[in-house]
Amino acid sequence: MQGLITKSTGSWYQVQTPDGHKLDCRIKGKFRIKGITTTNPIAVGDIVDFDMEPEQETGVITKLHERKNYIIRKSINLSKQGQVIAANLDQAFLVVTLASPRTSLGFIDRFLVTAEAYHIPAILVFNKLDLFSNEGLEVLAIYRSIYEELGYQCMQVSALKGTGVDEIVAALKDKVSLFSGHSGVGKSTLINKILPGLSLRTTEVSEWHDKGMHTTTFAEMFELPGGGFIIDTPGIRELGIVDIEQAELGGMFPEIRQYREDCRFKNCRHVNEPGCAVLTAVEAGEIAPSRYDSYLSIYHGNDTRA
Repeated sequence: MQGLITKSTGSWYQVQTPDGHKLDCRIKGKFRIKGITTTNPIAVGDIVDFDMEPEQETGVITKLHERKNYIIRKSINLSKQGQVIAANLDQAFLVVTLASPRTSLGFIDRFLVTAEAYHIPAILVFNKLDLFSNEGLEVLAIYRSIYEELGYQCMQVSALKGTGVDEIVAALKDKVSLFSGHSGVGKSTLINKILPGLSLRTTEVSEWHDKGMHTTTFAEMFELPGGGFIIDTPGIRELGIVDIEQAELGGMFPEIRQYREDCRFKNCRHVNEPGCAVLTAVEAGEIAPSRYDSYLSIYHGNDTRA
């Protein structure tokens, strides 16, 4: 039988069959090591084959179907290994906040690089609009201009007030969409607005260290009544880049892709080479300094800053 992984709790996986039935499945020991280098061999969004266990209401997963794409992050405990956040996505929403907690431009850029690497359209959702001062709105306008000029769609919402949620609902229709971001940015509150019947648990951001508490402890997929799925994920404190070679990195930045063909050397690293068209563009203000800083940070391996 075939099914869709809708929840992963580590040792057990919830599988949804084509008729909508859900059951718990596990994997055999041999399955774990069969050419899989990530800490989790199966992720939410995966298509699998499974067999029912004799005289049980549980199953055993026997095959993982080929993925069209996936989002991966560096494992916190095993730095050389990656953790698949979700698979077979149509788009990825990164929920960000300018304060309480603050999402850095570096974190946004690392997420966008990961999405580019696996050919997943990414959308930035600026939440907590209800908390913005006039100064905050000016900063938001600067952030939006940086990313909209690169072709990334930006939305601004107040999950608490419901402002802008309709635009997100329209974008979700008939698609498999990942929701990611730091703990405390309002992912669960936003998903509760989209699917009121879920009542996902939410908590306040800690005033002591301005970081959100983890309210989602594992990835889970929810079906939308109008068609499509939302995948809610645990809050990410750090996002390490996995499986992107230095020579490939420039291709994950749209603005560097635009200028790199004009570099004097074909193997230009865009760091300090003479005749580098990318450096010239940075100096001319045609590439945002924050974006170039992110490129250098990832290039040199300093890629897990929050």
